[in-house]
Amino acid sequence: MRDLPDDDSWIPERLERMGRQLQAERMRQNLTQESVFLAAGINRATLQNIEAGRGNPTITTLLRIAHILGVPLARLVDDNGPTGP
Repeated sequence: MRDLPDDDSWIPERLERMGRQLQAERMRQNLTQESVFLAAGINRATLQNIEAGRGNPTITTLLRIAHILGVPLARLVDDNGPTGP
């Protein structure tokens, strides 16, 4: 088990990485933001913010997006980078 850092300074970087992974998967499938946010039942700004690494998306929102993309949630939030917590 890992110890948490003393502060949450690592979280914004992790959210940005997750947003890039989500955007890359969407683009890999040749889907527009519009098609994804409409199918997922979320608003445009929510998807834009997630892809930009801003905000604090709920697990429900992430599950909806993963379902629409037809991928496991883990693919969108997987952290294999060397700077992950």
